[in-house]
Amino acid sequence: MSDLPLDQVRTLLAVVDEGSFDAAAAALHVTPSAVSQRVKALEQRTGRVLVQRSKPVRLTESGAVLVRFARQLTRLEADTRAELGLAEAGVPTTLPIAVNADSLATWFLPALADLPAELRVCFDLRSDDQDHTAALLREGLVMAAVTSAPHPVQGCTATRLGRMRYRAVASPEFAERWLGDGPRALADAPAVLFDRKDDLQDRFLRGLTRRRAPGGARHYVPASESFAEAVAAGLGWGMVPEAQLARRGPLVDLAPDRPVDVPLYWQQWKLDSPALAAVAAAVTRAAARALAR
Repeated sequence: MSDLPLDQVRTLLAVVDEGSFDAAAAALHVTPSAVSQRVKALEQRTGRVLVQRSKPVRLTESGAVLVRFARQLTRLEADTRAELGLAEAGVPTTLPIAVNADSLATWFLPALADLPAELRVCFDLRSDDQDHTAALLREGLVMAAVTSAPHPVQGCTATRLGRMRYRAVASPEFAERWLGDGPRALADAPAVLFDRKDDLQDRFLRGLTRRRAPGGARHYVPASESFAEAVAAGLGWGMVPEAQLARRGPLVDLAPDRPVDVPLYWQQWKLDSPALAAVAAAVTRAAARALAR
């Protein structure tokens, strides 16, 4: 990789992590002009556009390849310095990880808290739908992810964690008002969705009614705890993780015999990193306690 100046590669990584050229300049303690020149020089050297100058910046396919290389290089360098006793005292290393919001709100954080303090790891957690976290791995934005994708992203390994079980629930008042004709009336009742990527409610309804396009009003609540609160408050019905139901007030299970199970996997780069291996082991242990098998 002698043809890829490492200062330019690291600068590209900083631009992606910080989201803009100005923020990367502040993190690297150089001028925005210097950051721009380094990225431009790297693009000229590779003959490819690496980032789209939007806010935040967006990687091109070629840029994602270089960012993966930069992140792997940074991780290996940090692990090597630690093994040689050359790591700067008190300076932790950072692991970017993608995780779905419901795992983050229920079982994932205790896994990170279970890590030994001497690892000195900082976590840069990126939250996204479990069907989309694998894309962050492909783009080189994270080193590991909790995902519903069973097939490893190129350059990664995949380990099955278990199944997160969801229940279609609503407040008693909502059920009495909207569901007098039974669960099939859900197709025309207001629903709570996490965001526009969330298809759990539609998936449940298709299995229940065979209708392709549910017609009820939709409320978007993009936070796991607030989502469950919105359902409990009677805004609509929604698919809530079983792990959250015990912490809520009385909710009606609208279809006790029709839970929806979402399989989850841990994908991470094939990298001989003690810190990454320790995180993987802690996540696997926590998942074994919290998820259905």
